[in-house]
Amino acid sequence: MLVLQTIRENPEAALKLLAIKNFDGKEIIQTILSLDDKRKETQKMLDDNLAQSNTLAREIGILYKTGKAAEASLLKEKTSQLKELAKELSTIFESTKKELEEALLKVPNLPHPSIHHGKTPEDNEIIHQEGLIPHLPITAIPHWDLASKYDLIDFALGNKISGAGFPVYKGKGARLQRALINFFLDRAIDEGYKEIQPPYLVNAASGYGTGQLPDKDGQMYYAPLDDLYLIPTAEVPVTNIYRDVILKESDFPLKNVAYSSCFRREAGSYGKDVRGLNRLHQFDKVEIVQISHPERSYEVLEEMRTYVSGLLRALELPFRILKLCGGDMSFTSAMTYDMEVYSAAQKRWLEVSSISNFESYQANRMKLRYKDETGKMQLAHTLNGSALALPRIVAALLENNQTDKGIKIPEALVRYTGFGFISET
Repeated sequence: MLVLQTIRENPEAALKLLAIKNFDGKEIIQTILSLDDKRKETQKMLDDNLAQSNTLAREIGILYKTGKAAEASLLKEKTSQLKELAKELSTIFESTKKELEEALLKVPNLPHPSIHHGKTPEDNEIIHQEGLIPHLPITAIPHWDLASKYDLIDFALGNKISGAGFPVYKGKGARLQRALINFFLDRAIDEGYKEIQPPYLVNAASGYGTGQLPDKDGQMYYAPLDDLYLIPTAEVPVTNIYRDVILKESDFPLKNVAYSSCFRREAGSYGKDVRGLNRLHQFDKVEIVQISHPERSYEVLEEMRTYVSGLLRALELPFRILKLCGGDMSFTSAMTYDMEVYSAAQKRWLEVSSISNFESYQANRMKLRYKDETGKMQLAHTLNGSALALPRIVAALLENNQTDKGIKIPEALVRYTGFGFISET
């Protein structure tokens, strides 16, 4: 949620930045300013009402002491009227405050000034690319066929048990999943991240805290009987650890890592993008989250980008880094880097990580603050990144490393898998 003061101080600047995200904020910004004016006016009327009531209470006391009971009774009638007016004003104030909060929730985060305008992923800026693109023989096949050939993943069985988008991993396919999770967790711990094992269901307050609600309400699985949501990413429960928390400057940086299954409805997804592991309703991911001092958050973003690059390098995967344009950024992000790996059999780039700085947007929703050196309360900055999402990593590993004899496992994973090759025997 944007800090109201940011909008109040320079609404035109806010509108220009929102336009970079292709968000027409004229109407909602005007609504916010009008509601804030109404809230302030109602608060002043309440304050004036209280001051009058206090003055009358003192006068009534003096009148009773001096034996002027009749005059005191008349003033008491006025105090009763003021009390009724206070009730009406309080109702208006609370209603206006709620409307203002709901309006603020509808405004996306302002992008960093360096973000360029764009509408589609094609407008994203490629800022780095490394690794050799594999040249596979004409007999090479995509990962969904490899998964069937080597009995690694059963998509049909998952469809039988749950539905499309819920694969069953088997044998060495399951072990490869576990190996990648442990590899990613160990690397993060070595990098100074504290491991967290979070719940997979969260309450609405957590969803609102990180911005999935109300923006992504339709994409989240919901358990209405318990009023709980299945997490779309470990970012939600891990970041909400710090909801309503007041930190000290010495607490920074806070670095957490968590493995979780992730659940996304992915409504409207279709075509080649959903084939095999490309887009799932349930998938595994290791997430890194940092809570940063505002002055260092963009340094931290670069550190996180470098860290994820190291993971892809260790897995021997060709990758590239994109800086997202305004139109392709999430509702809550101020700046995002996407990491993509090349899938040789599909001959396309697959996104495997998004690394984002949310600045104070999530912190403002969660009331995540810290005391600066003067003792003044300030909002912290939050960042998160996939390190990494497994499905498309697995897809690229299977496709890029296929040979006539089987699939070669990258050296960095062998001690985790317990095998260096996947064959039909």
